[in-house]
Amino acid sequence: MRSDRLGETLLPKKVALPVFASDALSSVAYAPDEILLTLGLAGGTLALTQSWKVALVVVVVMAVVIASYRQNVRAYPSGGGDYEVASVNIGPKAGLGVASALLVDYVLTVAVSVSAGVQNAAAAFSFVRGHEALVAVGIIVALTAMNLRGVRESGSAFAIPTYLFMVTVIGMAVIGFVREATGTLPLAESAALELRPEPGYEALGGLAMAFLILRAFSSGCAALTGVEAISNGVPAFRKPKGRNAATTLLLMGVISVTMLMSMVALAQWTGVKYAEDPHLQLAKDGVLVPEDYVQDTVMGQVSKAVFDGFHPGVVLVSVVTGLILVLAANTAFNGFPVLGSILARDGFLPRQLHTRGDRLAFSNGILILAGAAAALVLIYDAKVTSLIQLYIVGVFVSFTLSQIGMVRHWNRHLRVEKDARTRARMLRSRVINGVGAAMSGTVLVVVLATKFVHGAGYAVAAMGVLFFLMTGIRKHYDEVRDELSVEETDTRASMLPSRVHAMVLVAKVHKPTLRALAYARATRPSVLEAVTVAVDPEETAALQAEWDRRDIPVPLKALDSPYREITRPVLDYVRSLRSDNPRDIVVVYVPQYVVGHWWEQLLHNQSALRLRTRLLFTPGVMVASVPWRLASSEGAEERFDGPVVGDVRRG
Repeated sequence: MRSDRLGETLLPKKVALPVFASDALSSVAYAPDEILLTLGLAGGTLALTQSWKVALVVVVVMAVVIASYRQNVRAYPSGGGDYEVASVNIGPKAGLGVASALLVDYVLTVAVSVSAGVQNAAAAFSFVRGHEALVAVGIIVALTAMNLRGVRESGSAFAIPTYLFMVTVIGMAVIGFVREATGTLPLAESAALELRPEPGYEALGGLAMAFLILRAFSSGCAALTGVEAISNGVPAFRKPKGRNAATTLLLMGVISVTMLMSMVALAQWTGVKYAEDPHLQLAKDGVLVPEDYVQDTVMGQVSKAVFDGFHPGVVLVSVVTGLILVLAANTAFNGFPVLGSILARDGFLPRQLHTRGDRLAFSNGILILAGAAAALVLIYDAKVTSLIQLYIVGVFVSFTLSQIGMVRHWNRHLRVEKDARTRARMLRSRVINGVGAAMSGTVLVVVLATKFVHGAGYAVAAMGVLFFLMTGIRKHYDEVRDELSVEETDTRASMLPSRVHAMVLVAKVHKPTLRALAYARATRPSVLEAVTVAVDPEETAALQAEWDRRDIPVPLKALDSPYREITRPVLDYVRSLRSDNPRDIVVVYVPQYVVGHWWEQLLHNQSALRLRTRLLFTPGVMVASVPWRLASSEGAEERFDGPVVGDVRRG
C-alpha cells in the first residue's frame, strides 16, 4: 500500500471497538475465575459472600480509570498515550518507566489471552489437551500474519467474533436474570460439591483474611488491562480522533462492567465452586473428587446452568469465549507496535521499529511482540494460572504515572488560562485525574504486595531491564549524533584531501578485474595502481606476464605474503600509505561477483568480504565494491526483497 493511502487504514468507532477493546472485554472470561479461585483458598463461604463485593470494587476502579483516560485521549491525541503524558509532565525517566511497563504488559497480554483461549478450547476439543503450548504458539503465528496485513484488515476480520461474544454473554445474562427472577435458574454442577480450604488456609486470622481479599481484588483487576491501548492507538482513529477515542473508551467501559457484574452475579446465584487445585479442595459426600475430574471455567459452568436443556447455547458460549480470548491478543498487536514506533522515533529503541511495512503496519514491532509472547507461552507451558501472576503490574504502573502527569498538565494550563468556562472544565478534569492517580496508585501497591512473590517480581525485573536497555540505546544514538554533527567552524566538510591514492585488488586478469580498473581510472585519482598478494610465486609470475602481455596501463604491485595470508599484507600496505601522507585518502576497489542464489554466495567473495570488513575500521580508507553480475543472478531482483547495490549490468 502506498504511503498516501494511510488515511484509508483509519478506523471508525465500530471497528475500533473490537480492535482496541477486545482485551478489556475478554477479561470477563477469566477475571471472575481469578476472584473466585483466590477467595476459594479459604473455602467456599468466603467465595460466595465476598466475590460480588470484590467485583464491585473492581468496577469502581474501572469506572474511575476510564473517566481519567477520557481526559488523556482528548488532551494528547498524538498516540503517545501514557508514555507521552508522563514524559511531558513528569520527565523523560518517568516516561521511559511507563514505556517499559507497557511493553512488558503487552507481551503478557498476548501470552495470557492466547493461553486462556487454548485452555477454553481444550475443554471442548479433547485433542488440544496436552498440546496447549504448541497450539498457542500456532495461534500467535496466525495473529501475526493477520496483523502484518494491516490494522484495518485485522480489525474487520476480528469485529464479527467480538460483537458475537458481546451479544452472547449479554444475552446469557438476560436469560439468567429472567430465570433467577422466575425461580427457574438451576444450580451449577459444582454447587453440590464442598469447597474446602487449601492446606494452610484453614484458620485465617482477620489480617490474613483481609490480605487474601486484597489478593483476590488484585487478580480481578486484570479486567482493567486494555484500557491504555486506546490512548496509545488514538492515531488509528478517524477524525476527530480524540473525541472518537473517548467515545470508544466509554462504550468499552459500559459493556465490560455490565458483563463482569453479570457473570459474578450468575456465578453466585448458581453456586459455582472454583478451586485452584480441585483434587485437594473439592469434595462430594466427604470424599475428594477423583483425579480424572475436569473443572470447567466459571463461564462454562454458568452457561451450562443458564442453558440447562439447551446444549447449543452452551456450545455457542464456549466457542465465542475461546475466540474472544484469542482475539484479545489483537489489542496488544495494535498497541505494542505503535508504542515501539514512538520510542524508536525518540531514540529509545532501534530506528527500524519506526518504519512501516509494505502494508502500512509496523511490521518489525509486530514480529518482536509475537516472538516474545511465544517464548513466554513455551516457558510457562501456556498455563494461565502461572502467567496471570506476572500480569497487570505494568498496566497499573502506567495508570499511576500517567494520571499524576495529567494532574500536572492541568496545573500548568490553569496558571495561564483566563476564560472562566475553560477553567471550570480544566478543574473538573483535574479532579477526575487526581482521583484516578490516587486509586490506581493504591491498586498498584496492593498488586505488588499481594503478587510480588507469586511472579509479579519477574515482571518488575523485566521492566527494569528494558528501562536500562532503552537508556543505553538512547545514549548510543546521542553519542553518534554528537560525533557526526558539523560545527559552524568545522572546515573538514569542505576541505579536499591532498591526494587520492587508488588501488584495485587483483587476483587474476578477467572481466571483473578489467571493469574495476576501468571504473577506478574514470574517477581520475592522483595515484592508481593494481595490487595483488603473492601467495603462490608461480601464479604471481603468471599474472605479471599476462598483465604485461595485455599492456594494461596501470602498474601492478605484488605484496609479499610469507605466511600465505591475503588480508594482513593489504592492511599493512594501506596503513603505510596513510602514515606517510595523513591527509591522503586511500580508495580500495574490490571486484565482486553478484550471484543469484544464497548457496553461491558461500562459494564466492569470502576473501573480499573479510578484507572489506577489516578495511572499514581503518581510518582514511574508503572501500568501493565493483560488482560483476553472473548469469545466475538474472531475475535475482524478483527473488530478493530490495535492490542489488551497485551497477550489476553484465558486460
